[in-house]
Amino acid sequence: VQLVESGGGLVQPGGSLRLSCAASGFTFSNYFMSWYRQAPGKERELVASITGAGRSTDYALSVKGRFTISRDNSNNMVFLQMNSLKPEDTAVYYCQCYLGREYWGQGTRVTVSS
Repeated sequence: VQLVESGGGLVQPGGSLRLSCAASGFTFSNYFMSWYRQAPGKERELVASITGAGRSTDYALSVKGRFTISRDNSNNMVFLQMNSLKPEDTAVYYCQCYLGREYWGQGTRVTVSS
C-alpha cells in the first residue's frame, strides 16, 4: 500500500488549494479514504472521509462548507478541495486508509498566511 499526497503550499487567507492523493497496492474502490491534518503542537485530526464508491462523505465541523472530498476510482486518486482557507487550516495534511491497519502518506504542508 502506498499513498502519496501532493498539492500543498503557501496560500493567503481566503484562498483555495486542491490536495491530491495517489493510492496504489490495493483495490482502491473498496475502501474508505480519509484526509487528516496535524497542526504544529496539536494532535492529528480527521478532516474528511469518503466511502469507497464516493456516495457518502463526512467532514469535521471546522471545515464543513469550505472543504470538499472527492475521489476518482478510475485513477486511484482522492482529492481535497479547500476553499475560504483560514490561518487555522495551516497544517500537514495526510491521506489515510484502513486495511487491517492504518496506512498513511508522507503528508503535504499547507500554510495559510498573508
